[in-house]
Amino acid sequence: MMPLQKCTATKLAGHGLVLALLWLSAALALAAPVAGTVIQLSGPLMARKADGTAKVLSIKSEVENGDTLVTQKNTYALVRFIDNSEITLRPDSTLTIENFSFDSGRQEADRAQFNLVKGGLRSVSGLLGKRSKEKFELKTPAATIGIRGTLFVAEMVPPGARLPAAETARAPGLYVQVLDGMIHLNNGGGNLSFNAGQFGFTPGTAMPPVILPQNPGMQFNPPPIFNTTVQGGKSTANSQPPRAVDCEVR
Repeated sequence: MMPLQKCTATKLAGHGLVLALLWLSAALALAAPVAGTVIQLSGPLMARKADGTAKVLSIKSEVENGDTLVTQKNTYALVRFIDNSEITLRPDSTLTIENFSFDSGRQEADRAQFNLVKGGLRSVSGLLGKRSKEKFELKTPAATIGIRGTLFVAEMVPPGARLPAAETARAPGLYVQVLDGMIHLNNGGGNLSFNAGQFGFTPGTAMPPVILPQNPGMQFNPPPIFNTTVQGGKSTANSQPPRAVDCEVR
């Protein structure tokens, strides 16, 4: 009888181990893939998770697929993604990371899909943008932005927006500035490409994008430390002297 009892106990322990491993595998499967890491902040940054929860982020915090990043009124936030691309959010911005996938050994899996719900950002291409340009997509309320390996700034001005006193009043819509490479805007009104040094605008999804003859008043002024990571040492044209860092969340 003793050997039989010992054998039964071993079987039950093994069964429990199998259940524990299955539970762990399921938990890992449910976890959203890590898309990038916060590397600079000048104020509070929040992530609304896909399951409805919210989390305050700090420097070195990871961001995941499905996260909606929200900056406060004085916050610039720089996120470096797993392909070494970077997105810097300006204050009062909301960006959803819909799907970011990169594997250095599997180009067919490349995917970079974002949704700029409000506000503005600066985007610097990484490895994905160099080898799979057609897989990058930045949706906005006015148009979708595609890239050709680039550095650009995009900003949504909503109806009735109160811009900072230092900025010029502008009509509502999507504004873009290309600092390097090329982007294209596409919406129900048409599509148009923009090269380095050009500014663009579209007021809404039914109106075609147009090239603007000069800077319409776009400004992107993160603290100086943010600009040290921009590739090629380029900075936004017509920018004002960077302001001091308000605070830093750690």
